[in-house]
Amino acid sequence: MKQFKNISIELKGNSYFDGAVTSRTVNFSDGSKKTLGFMLPGKYEFKTVEAELMEITSGKLEVKLPNANKWTVVKGEGFFNVPANSKFKVKVKKITDYCCSYL
Repeated sequence: MKQFKNISIELKGNSYFDGAVTSRTVNFSDGSKKTLGFMLPGKYEFKTVEAELMEITSGKLEVKLPNANKWTVVKGEGFFNVPANSKFKVKVKKITDYCCSYL
Protein backbone atom coordinates (compact mmCIF):
# COMPACT_ATOMS: atom_id res chain seq x y z
CA MET A 1 0.00 0.00 0.00
CA LYS A 2 1.33 3.40 -0.95
CA GLN A 3 1.49 5.94 1.87
CA PHE A 4 2.60 9.55 2.10
CA LYS A 5 4.58 10.90 5.07
CA ASN A 6 5.10 14.44 6.37
CA ILE A 7 2.07 15.95 4.66
CA SER A 8 -0.77 18.34 5.36
CA ILE A 9 -4.22 17.98 3.84
CA GLU A 10 -6.44 20.92 2.97
CA LEU A 11 -9.83 20.54 4.65
CA LYS A 12 -11.75 22.29 1.90
CA GLY A 13 -12.41 19.83 -0.90
CA ASN A 14 -12.48 20.43 -4.64
CA SER A 15 -15.78 19.59 -6.34
CA TYR A 16 -16.46 19.45 -10.08
CA PHE A 17 -19.38 18.45 -12.30
CA ASP A 18 -22.01 18.90 -9.56
CA GLY A 19 -20.04 16.76 -7.12
CA ALA A 20 -19.44 13.82 -9.48
CA VAL A 21 -15.68 14.44 -9.26
CA THR A 22 -14.15 15.42 -5.92
CA SER A 23 -10.65 15.66 -4.47
CA ARG A 24 -8.58 16.88 -1.54
CA THR A 25 -5.23 18.64 -1.92
CA VAL A 26 -2.24 17.06 -0.19
CA ASN A 27 0.75 19.34 0.47
CA PHE A 28 4.24 17.92 0.97
CA SER A 29 7.06 19.40 3.04
CA ASP A 30 9.13 19.98 -0.13
CA GLY A 31 6.40 22.28 -1.53
CA SER A 32 4.98 19.77 -4.01
CA LYS A 33 1.30 18.84 -4.05
CA LYS A 34 -1.04 16.11 -5.19
CA THR A 35 -4.78 15.67 -5.19
CA LEU A 36 -6.56 12.52 -4.07
CA GLY A 37 -10.11 11.98 -5.18
CA PHE A 38 -12.76 9.96 -6.94
CA MET A 39 -14.91 10.18 -10.05
CA LEU A 40 -18.42 8.79 -10.41
CA PRO A 41 -19.43 7.16 -13.70
CA GLY A 42 -19.90 9.73 -16.46
CA LYS A 43 -18.13 11.74 -19.16
CA TYR A 44 -15.88 14.66 -18.21
CA GLU A 45 -13.43 17.05 -19.84
CA PHE A 46 -10.60 18.59 -17.82
CA LYS A 47 -8.18 21.44 -18.52
CA THR A 48 -4.63 21.45 -17.17
CA VAL A 49 -2.29 24.25 -16.28
CA GLU A 50 0.63 22.10 -15.09
CA ALA A 51 1.68 18.73 -16.49
CA GLU A 52 -0.02 15.93 -14.56
CA LEU A 53 0.52 12.28 -13.73
CA MET A 54 -2.87 10.64 -13.15
CA GLU A 55 -2.60 7.39 -11.19
CA ILE A 56 -5.75 5.31 -11.05
CA THR A 57 -5.80 3.40 -7.76
CA SER A 58 -9.10 1.60 -8.37
CA GLY A 59 -11.91 1.65 -10.89
CA LYS A 60 -12.00 1.85 -14.67
CA LEU A 61 -12.13 4.66 -17.20
CA GLU A 62 -11.30 5.49 -20.78
CA VAL A 63 -9.14 8.52 -21.49
CA LYS A 64 -8.64 10.53 -24.66
CA LEU A 65 -5.45 12.56 -24.36
CA PRO A 66 -4.63 15.67 -26.39
CA ASN A 67 -3.87 14.87 -30.02
CA ALA A 68 -4.95 11.23 -29.57
CA ASN A 69 -7.19 9.62 -32.17
CA LYS A 70 -8.57 6.92 -29.88
CA TRP A 71 -9.68 6.26 -26.33
CA THR A 72 -7.41 4.23 -24.03
CA VAL A 73 -8.72 2.02 -21.22
CA VAL A 74 -7.10 2.58 -17.81
CA LYS A 75 -7.92 0.28 -14.89
CA GLY A 76 -6.99 0.25 -11.21
CA GLU A 77 -3.25 0.70 -10.71
CA GLY A 78 -2.88 2.18 -14.19
CA PHE A 79 -1.74 5.69 -15.03
CA PHE A 80 -1.47 8.30 -17.76
CA ASN A 81 0.40 11.58 -18.28
CA VAL A 82 -1.22 14.81 -19.39
CA PRO A 83 0.78 17.73 -20.81
CA ALA A 84 0.57 21.24 -19.35
CA ASN A 85 -1.93 23.71 -20.81
CA SER A 86 -4.09 21.09 -22.47
CA LYS A 87 -7.45 19.33 -22.28
CA PHE A 88 -8.27 15.67 -21.86
CA LYS A 89 -11.49 13.67 -21.74
CA VAL A 90 -12.48 10.71 -19.59
CA LYS A 91 -15.39 8.28 -19.70
CA VAL A 92 -15.59 6.79 -16.21
CA LYS A 93 -17.06 3.28 -16.38
CA LYS A 94 -17.19 2.58 -12.62
CA ILE A 95 -16.34 4.60 -9.53
CA THR A 96 -12.66 5.48 -9.88
CA ASP A 97 -10.18 6.59 -7.21
CA TYR A 98 -7.21 8.62 -8.39
CA CYS A 99 -4.07 10.42 -7.31
CA CYS A 100 -3.03 13.40 -9.44
CA SER A 101 0.59 14.56 -9.19
CA TYR A 102 1.51 17.99 -10.56
CA LEU A 103 4.80 17.84 -12.41
